[in-house]
Amino acid sequence: MARTPIYAAGGIVVRGRQRPLIAVVQRSKDERWVLPRGKLKRDENPMVGARREVVEETGHRVQVHEFLGAITYRVRGRSKLVQFWRMQAYERPSRDIMSDIIAVEWLPLGAAVRRLSYPLEKLFLHHAGRRALKHRMHGARRSARARRKAQGPKHKRKTARRKQRAGVLSFRGWAGKLRLRRSRARPQSRSAAPVRAAAAKQAASPRIVGPRAHRRATVLQRMLGRRATEPQSGASLSEI
Repeated sequence: MARTPIYAAGGIVVRGRQRPLIAVVQRSKDERWVLPRGKLKRDENPMVGARREVVEETGHRVQVHEFLGAITYRVRGRSKLVQFWRMQAYERPSRDIMSDIIAVEWLPLGAAVRRLSYPLEKLFLHHAGRRALKHRMHGARRSARARRKAQGPKHKRKTARRKQRAGVLSFRGWAGKLRLRRSRARPQSRSAAPVRAAAAKQAASPRIVGPRAHRRATVLQRMLGRRATEPQSGASLSEI
């Protein structure tokens, strides 16, 4: 007669946002490193039991997400089925770890795979861990889009205003850098002399404003030029 299988549940627990880390725990009975998991109570829901075991073994409250898979192996002639869910842990621990656990470590995916003691769990984490991290990234993007959508058009106006302000500031900064480069490219002594000469010429010349005054000044200048170039009548007659 077939013996009743053992049912257990646990999680691939991820913590951190910029650099995600995965939890592995060390058991006290054999000092082996495993994923957070444990046996289910009678008539206990597997997802509820997985959350309970993870909180007891890691000390962190978690949010349970999608189902990742299961592993099965034999223990003392009985088959054991362990189901795993992806879980997101809160940053700070909420309680002490249980007495059956010596230590908890949070490691990157590759280091967590190498730290595990059982080859079957290594293989499972190598494949399911990648899916867990990918789903985590997609979930973070979806939640960000949902927050922006919930904020409504006011958020869009603020975003457009920030972009416009950033564009104006960047243009001002670019124009300032360009003026600074031009001033450094030309020495001050050479550029100041023509400016001073033009200012002195403008101060010495009479100020004529308007088209009529400009025409009068032009006619007057022509008459004065002609009188200066024509010979005097008395001098020419005496010479003849």
